Amino acid sequence: MHIPALLEAIHTEVSEAVPHGAPADYIPALAGVDTTKFGIAVADIDGTVTGVGDWETPFSLQSISKVFTLAMVLARDEESLWDRVGKEPSGNPFNSLVQLENEAGIPRNPFINAGAMVTTDHLASIVGDAAAELLTFLRAESGNLAVRVDTEVRDSEITQSDRNLALAHFMASYGNMRNPVVTVADQYVRQCAIMMSCRDVALSGLFLARHGMRADGSRLLTRSQAKRLNAIMLTCGTYDAAGEFAYRVGVPAKSGVGGGILAVIPGRCTICVWSPGLDTHGNSVRGVAALDRFTTLTGWSVF
Repeated sequence: MHIPALLEAIHTEVSEAVPHGAPADYIPALAGVDTTKFGIAVADIDGTVTGVGDWETPFSLQSISKVFTLAMVLARDEESLWDRVGKEPSGNPFNSLVQLENEAGIPRNPFINAGAMVTTDHLASIVGDAAAELLTFLRAESGNLAVRVDTEVRDSEITQSDRNLALAHFMASYGNMRNPVVTVADQYVRQCAIMMSCRDVALSGLFLARHGMRADGSRLLTRSQAKRLNAIMLTCGTYDAAGEFAYRVGVPAKSGVGGGILAVIPGRCTICVWSPGLDTHGNSVRGVAALDRFTTLTGWSVF
């Protein structure tokens, strides 16, 4: 199968036929992003990357970062993390407070905001600065030392952190935060504000397609851990639309409100799509459509 031609065809088809959605305007720094931007990159397990459109343009990682933070925690201290956060789909928006009181401050999964802050808190207890550790990891896996935190996005998100702070304080009231809430919230916002391109993200996620092996040949996760992380991505990775995404696309994925989606086809490749126009769930409209076409035309799916 000729991947470059396939990507060109998908990019053209989706650009012409699929509306581009609306940006994440509740984050002021993202409100003015150009929603016509659209890129796709595919990274084979040998590290070869093919892309089309705006695939080398950096964008705000946002919730895609949660995959990598979770992986670093699983590599260091898997079992005790699952005492603090669940593995089930939430069925509610990613920033919802609804379930926390009923479930004694234990978030449903690591990909909703509450769960991601617990994961960040857990990593911070191990390494000190979770966001700095994440940045080092992403630079190594992508091979791009220019990967950075966008200070404008970080500052913009800090001004809009009331709900995240409420989530963190609520979990702290149940004893489910180990570090000061303000410290965790700062590290969480910094990790979300990392800028990467489709190329960078696809390469950084390859350890999930390689069953846990990093770019340098060392092992980050066991095969079992990589399987489990992919499973959580499939069931929880696209907010409260995970069932619809699995139905349409059929692969593990994690989206972010910056418009990116990282998708994994174990043993074969990773795909990163970026188009900053979102649907009502916070997923990229054109990104989901492109992944739908890709798995349909290739037949590459976990099902």
